[in-house]
Amino acid sequence: MLDETAKPLPPQPANSPKAFDLRAVGAHPDHWYPLAWSHQLAPGKAIGRHFAGDPIVLYRSAQGRVFALEDRCAHRQVPLHLGVVSGDELKCHYHGWTYDGSGKCVSVPYLGKERLPNGVRSYPACEIDGMIMVFPGDPALAPERMPVTLGSYRRPEYKTRPLYREVDCHYTFMHENLFDMNHQFMHRRYMGSIRAHCIGREHGDRWAQVEYSFKRTAGKSTLGEQVIVDLVRKRGEKKKDFRDHMRIRTDYPSQSLKVWVGRDIQETQDPVLDVWLGYTPVDAAQRSNRTFGYLSVKKPPIPGLIHLAWPFVVWFTENIFREDKEIVEYEQRAHDAQGADWNNEVFPALRDLRGVLARCGRPMEP
Repeated sequence: MLDETAKPLPPQPANSPKAFDLRAVGAHPDHWYPLAWSHQLAPGKAIGRHFAGDPIVLYRSAQGRVFALEDRCAHRQVPLHLGVVSGDELKCHYHGWTYDGSGKCVSVPYLGKERLPNGVRSYPACEIDGMIMVFPGDPALAPERMPVTLGSYRRPEYKTRPLYREVDCHYTFMHENLFDMNHQFMHRRYMGSIRAHCIGREHGDRWAQVEYSFKRTAGKSTLGEQVIVDLVRKRGEKKKDFRDHMRIRTDYPSQSLKVWVGRDIQETQDPVLDVWLGYTPVDAAQRSNRTFGYLSVKKPPIPGLIHLAWPFVVWFTENIFREDKEIVEYEQRAHDAQGADWNNEVFPALRDLRGVLARCGRPMEP
């Protein structure tokens, strides 16, 4: 297991109980990050986004190709997302300076072609499963690190809904919140009283995973929870005959959560719930993030039943995510008030995860 003090990070205040502050570790740019949904960018349009304080303009040509450039005109530094898309090029709204998809300045209306100034930075961009993703780091690494698919989005045997939140916290709080299912007590209003039991944990240089089984100690499951888990059981099969469990995995920088019904750890079968999540830091201090994701539920044997029950799934998951959003924002406010990481983390699986996040991230400037 990685010693959290092994990686040199910015020094902490003398009264901090930690050798380093995980919230001083930035998301590493040498990975693909979601910046927008595909449907938000129509042909011939541009929108502005940010990655860790860096402004990025996304624009789509009339033929449907997506480009990503630094969102500052090299002339007067105004946002390029205010401009006009012309073919595969983007014209600045202010003086009409024009950039191609590589960021090269290809036209200044009042200068000759031989006197064109330098352009702006470009970023590798792609569309995967309805998301526009950008690679903010070394472009040479982009092809080998491109995701193939996001969860079970493409699988027809699942019904999928998009997940999105703008959350005012450091992205590492998001990883920790999902990874640690011991916080189920917080969701007692919507799930009853459930006790999580860790049945396994593993980790490597760039990944960590934990598995849980659950026991309901009080209360009843809501209809939304029953749709996700219980409706896929075959008729006549009882809950007590099964060993249902959950696996949560961080493959830096994204996360996944899967739930199996009656799954033996050695077997291979489809999960009843498959969630993929990506966290994109917005500001330079990385104290806010945009969370993109997909939640996919295995369709039960009865045709059409999932569509009738879907509003209950949405209601249930929205309330769970709302509570998670609120609590991680409380964590961020506590961190900012104390000026350091005072978390007293004792759960071994979460310590594994923190090691991965420390190792894979990049220290931010103080």
